[in-house]
Amino acid sequence: MPPRIPTPAVARVVEAQLCIAPRASHQQTASFSSTPSRDGFSKVRREFRRWLKLEGNQFKSIPEGENGPRYYTDPVKRRIKNLGPGQFETSVPFMQNPSFRAAPVLNERARELIWQKVMRDGDTIKAVAAEYGIDIRRVAAVIRLKEVEKDWEKKGKTLAKPYAKAVLSMVRTHNINPTVQNKPLEDINEVHIHPHTMQQIFWPTSESRHFTRKDAAKVFNEDMLPLDKRVQIPELITLEKDIASGTAPYEAAQKFKKSVRDSEFKTAEKARVRATAAESAVTRVRTDRFDLRFQDFNAEAVGTDGRRRSAIGARYGVPHYDRAKGQVKIPTSVP
Repeated sequence: MPPRIPTPAVARVVEAQLCIAPRASHQQTASFSSTPSRDGFSKVRREFRRWLKLEGNQFKSIPEGENGPRYYTDPVKRRIKNLGPGQFETSVPFMQNPSFRAAPVLNERARELIWQKVMRDGDTIKAVAAEYGIDIRRVAAVIRLKEVEKDWEKKGKTLAKPYAKAVLSMVRTHNINPTVQNKPLEDINEVHIHPHTMQQIFWPTSESRHFTRKDAAKVFNEDMLPLDKRVQIPELITLEKDIASGTAPYEAAQKFKKSVRDSEFKTAEKARVRATAAESAVTRVRTDRFDLRFQDFNAEAVGTDGRRRSAIGARYGVPHYDRAKGQVKIPTSVP
């Protein structure tokens, strides 16, 4: 029996049905890719998603009243550290590097309080640093950044508040309560090791002599300051000595505030005198387009080796004589 030939109308209906019918079930791929997409997740990814729903769910968000994120700790190390079911590591973000510990940072409220204490209440930077246990350099940096932030707010610039909030949620923060005694953020009495103190010296002295840190500094170097004067806030040593000698704490604190205020005033006065002297040594010639500055220099004042910092051309770099012939390269002093 010969095959039946469909009519043109039937052929058009069949073609329309073929066009409407869904194609083979596979995910769409990019036109430039020849690798087919994976139909499902890999085993590792499925296990990770399962872990996020069960044990990892407690690491997603920080509960109310808890400071900083929760870091994952190996079960063996949890038993060594005696961490219970509700206890988490908050200072070791990298499990494979336990030597690295994340230090807390000041939160927004603490930075605002520091700015108010210095700029509005008129407290000195040393007094604020000693009161809250914060490094002087950090206090000064907070004040400068807050001044920039206040200036931007006055000019109507948009601040990245959501970004700052997201970053602070990923690290531990340090809060300051002005009504109670706060825990120090960092060690403010830390002193860097001076190169002169790295040498071993045998210095004979009598047993009856009271050998102090000032005497030890003179042994290492005649121009070296003692440790009591190399700390960031030397007035704290005087404060502790006054309290130990029987002075009332309130009276000693008032004396400390007065001493740090006088110290900062003297430092500011020295900086002002230095800036005034540097400005008076410069002759300015103002034109429509340029501001010409002329200053007298002594070409002979270059030091014994011709490499003094105040010499002409020092800012442009001085060539080293490491590979020059005839130069004495034997060290003449112990670092």
